[in-house]
Amino acid sequence: MKKLLIVFLLVLSSQPIVANTVDDKTLSVGWELWYPYQYRDAQQKLIGLDLDIFNEIIKRINYKVNYTEIPWKRHLNYIKTGDMNIAMGASFNEERAKYALFSEPYRIETVKLFVRKGFAGKIKLKHLKDLSNSNFMIGVEGGYYYGKDYEKLIKQAAFRSHITEVLDLEQNIDLLMKGHLDGVLVDPFTMQAFINKYKMFNEFEQHKLHIYADDIHIMISKKSKFKNLMPKINGAILSLKKDGTLDQFFKSWNSLVSSNSQSIAQQ
Repeated sequence: MKKLLIVFLLVLSSQPIVANTVDDKTLSVGWELWYPYQYRDAQQKLIGLDLDIFNEIIKRINYKVNYTEIPWKRHLNYIKTGDMNIAMGASFNEERAKYALFSEPYRIETVKLFVRKGFAGKIKLKHLKDLSNSNFMIGVEGGYYYGKDYEKLIKQAAFRSHITEVLDLEQNIDLLMKGHLDGVLVDPFTMQAFINKYKMFNEFEQHKLHIYADDIHIMISKKSKFKNLMPKINGAILSLKKDGTLDQFFKSWNSLVSSNSQSIAQQ
């Protein structure tokens, strides 16, 4: 009996945590801990810049949302299979375009190389490709997009041997502080929010190496019954830009992240 129960539980655990939606007006949307875009506050309320923007979009198109916390790589897989409808905070690439539709951009994401304070000048990298012939190790988060140059380079064994992939920024920073990494690739806005949260002021600086900057979108599964919502979502995004609501969200979150914090040293 115990063996049967174990098998049953294993089968259940292998199933998608979300099976599309509960009705014709509720969207299944994943989120992952990603300061200050998607996270829970001290009262366990789900907040963040992406969530403020997306909730306003949903309000304007008169839909509802069922949020599920899920690792990004699994989230992308569920978008691919149609087991989840939507992903926020998504960069466009050709692989994702095979299984998802992309909205109008609603913000820009920048990725930089961050190192321990005092080390930027010691890491002699002019171009990302220079990492292949160096002694440096760089940390990234699994499933995230780091630009076209990175996508090409990661296919090369020589470059890949200098990359450590982990689940989240917390793990990367832990490895960096212990000396197992020389730097991490991360959005500066996210890095500042992380510094504020853990009070790690004056611990890091930004390397001058260019990584990438690109538009960020909402992504809808091509297998979702809600894929025809994209024109409405695009219309809502454009209205947010036109009436100034989007700018207000940016100002509010910039103020929140920057207040009572020290600047990241920039090389």
